[in-house]
Amino acid sequence: MATAYYSHPACRTHDMGDGHPECPQRLDAIADHLIATGLDIALEQREAPPVDEGTLALAHESLYVANLRGFMEQVEATGQRRALDPDTVAGPGTWAAALHAAGAAVAATDAVLDGEIENAFCAVRPPGHHATRRQAMGFCFFNNVAVAARHALDRRGLERVAIIDFDVHHGNGTEDIIANDDRVLMCSFFQHPLYPNSGAQPLGDNMVNLPVPAYTKGSEIRELIDRHWLPRLEAFRPQMLFISAGFDAHREDDLGQLGLVESDYAWITRRLKGVAERHADGRIVSCLEGGYALSALARSVASHVRVLAGLTD
Repeated sequence: MATAYYSHPACRTHDMGDGHPECPQRLDAIADHLIATGLDIALEQREAPPVDEGTLALAHESLYVANLRGFMEQVEATGQRRALDPDTVAGPGTWAAALHAAGAAVAATDAVLDGEIENAFCAVRPPGHHATRRQAMGFCFFNNVAVAARHALDRRGLERVAIIDFDVHHGNGTEDIIANDDRVLMCSFFQHPLYPNSGAQPLGDNMVNLPVPAYTKGSEIRELIDRHWLPRLEAFRPQMLFISAGFDAHREDDLGQLGLVESDYAWITRRLKGVAERHADGRIVSCLEGGYALSALARSVASHVRVLAGLTD
């Protein structure tokens, strides 16, 4: 079966201002590199639909969703950007982008569970893993992966799913949403201390948090994954894997100080794909999170997607 590539033009209309690292050019860099390497031909291109607010409420408080919608309507009416926090700015295109970003994750989940595709990568923005049940922060408005995971559990009838987060920053929003939900196992590594300065003490027993210091290299990350993630994943036997795929742990990315390279992302993806093949009929939905050095981001996504699509040994 095919690997699908979900995106939407609306995800490029979200613009937090000149010089902001979470910029529309991130998606352009990825798409251009996939075309240049011929990888785009190997992927089934799909346009992401918008998510509905009822689905968002699986992971977010309904009042938060309603208040954010009202805030975004004011932004669209005035045409002026407004900040929700020092890092997170809404513009006239943000609401549509956020709906399509979460919608991509949900649509990909349905397509995988319906047997249309084996796995999917969602090239979307804004990212999601810092968005908590009731707060936008850290460039994030809706928690795309958490929404999709809850959809798989609450609406599609799965009993166990895993969320893997390899962004350089701790996925505090995802942890807030799924803490102590024994249907979900969350495995992550992240630089610590670093924004949002959380994760060293997990909020629940259903988490394998690996805080690592600055300048940790890929070889060390690989050892930690083999020692800590994989035994828990094998014992948990997830029926589907969701990946918060942040590529800002790359050694060229200035928003963190870790030392991963493309081959490390390929190795991690192979390990996760193996878990999915053993326990989940290969079912994986991966969603873009961070990654702000454009060339490194594009190369890393290509390495990740190439493994998902079975184009490497």
